[in-house]
This record gives sequence, C-alpha cells and structure tokens, in this order.
Amino acid sequence: MPAPDLSRRAFLTVGGGALLLAACGGSSSNAKNPGTGGSTAKAALSAFRMEIEPYVSTTPQRFAYILVKNNGDFASGPATTLSIAPPGGEFGAPMKATLHTEGLPKGRGVYVVEPTLTAAGNWRGKVAIEGQGEVELAFPVTANPDTPIVGAPARILASPTTAAPLGTDPLCTRTDAANNAAPCSFHQVSLDQVIGKGKPVVVMFATPARCQSRYCGPVLDQLIEVGPEYQDRITPIHVEIYQDLTSNNLVTATETWLGYSGEPWIFGVNSAGVVTGRLSGAFATDEIKTLMDQAIA
Repeated sequence: MPAPDLSRRAFLTVGGGALLLAACGGSSSNAKNPGTGGSTAKAALSAFRMEIEPYVSTTPQRFAYILVKNNGDFASGPATTLSIAPPGGEFGAPMKATLHTEGLPKGRGVYVVEPTLTAAGNWRGKVAIEGQGEVELAFPVTANPDTPIVGAPARILASPTTAAPLGTDPLCTRTDAANNAAPCSFHQVSLDQVIGKGKPVVVMFATPARCQSRYCGPVLDQLIEVGPEYQDRITPIHVEIYQDLTSNNLVTATETWLGYSGEPWIFGVNSAGVVTGRLSGAFATDEIKTLMDQAIA
C-alpha cells in the first residue's frame, strides 16, 4: 500500500531504524518468486526509498533507495532495477540502478535511478533484486516541494556560527569513534554572508546525534573528507537540525530551507546564488563531488 507522506518531525522521531525507513517510503516483506509462477515467498531483503522529497518535473531527477535485511541490518551489493507506476497507472520499463558506496560504511550503499515524475500523488515502485526476486516500495510525489529545487534561488538567511550561534547548542553534534564530541569546521560563516557573494557554496543539513536513519554522520564525514580537495574553490557549511539535543525546536535556517521534509540534505549553490544540485536521504562521496563540481562549473 502507498505510504503516507509524513511530516519531517515524524520522519525524525519515529523509533527504530527499520520503522523510520518504512515511514520514509514503505516496503513489502514479500518477494515474488520467479520459480513459482508469481506466488510469493518470504524475501531476504526489503527495499526502502531514501529520496526525501520527489517532486513533479518534466526532467529526470535523482531517486535513491536502499536494501535492508529482515533483521534490520543494511545490505547492498546485488544488482537491482526499479520499475515505477504513477497514481492509478501501470508499471513502466525497469531502470537499472547505479549502486553508490564510496565513503559509506560497509553494506550501507545507496541505489540511484533517474526517473521522470510527471504527476503528484502516491507512486508505486517494484525493485527486482538479482537472486532475490522482487520487492515493492511506495513513495509520494509532491507538486510543490518544500525544499529548493535545481534552478531556484538559494534561501538567504542567517545560519548558526561560532561567533553567532543563534541559540543553537551544540553547533555540531558530530562525534568521533569513541563517541566524544568532534564538531566539524563548517560553522565559521553564515549562509547570508556567502550565498550570492561570488563564490560557490555547499550546505549540508544534518544532525549526526539525532538522525534515526544512521546516514547523517557518514555523509557529514564525507564532506569533511572531500573538503581539502576543493579548498578555496567552494565554501562548505553545515547546519544542524535542532537547536539542542533534547527539544524539537528547529534551527531557523533548517526550517526555512527544508520545510517539512526530512534529512539529511546537501545543496550546491553557484556563485550567483542559484541551486545547482541537491541530494537527500542517503548519498555517497562520489555524488557529493559531482554536486560540488556542478556548483563550481
């Protein structure tokens, strides 16, 4: 059945990784067994969509999903294809998915296709997994996305910095392998100080400490890893989701950029202040590099 589109607070606070992923997109615990004439059998894997806010567009856009074992562990590796069906429509031809793993923990790869989504409403997906049969997922497509899309002007407002935290504490919830605080260095300048000022910007919205999907920490680590490669060519900024570790009070910049969508997100903004790329839910280092290259170009 199609999964309802949840608010971003529900997205973040629903308990448990598997429940969160189900809330993101929905899945089926059954796979069609190609050897039994279409009957169903217990699937070893389920598929969950990770793209947070698919929207109506006449051009192809990124759509990401992951595979999860029945015990809740992440899984990646098998080749997959995705067929999609619009509201009330039939499934289209299978699209071969590209598996991205660079920079992500072992097994936590993300599958990406680029469909054209032409109608708002609840869409259906059918993932064919090599050696596993087929599983289903569902995802809503919105006519009016909360988040900035490619080609739109970036949203210019103050974000918390070390000099002006704007009531956000901690500024960065990143920790090291020993679970000690290890804030990143992307809180030195505010979004309104750099967007449209002649230099490209990449901004990530993520909360490593409170993200239920377990992708926020890894994707921030990826941005830290690639930062030196881009040095003075682009300004990286990280914005937390919540103002503190316990409340649901959102950072103003986060609420303005993301509305009621989920997280993590990363946006590329060119020197003129126009959004040139966006990634959400789960993404790998090579995708971040491509996004940054597009912003610079």
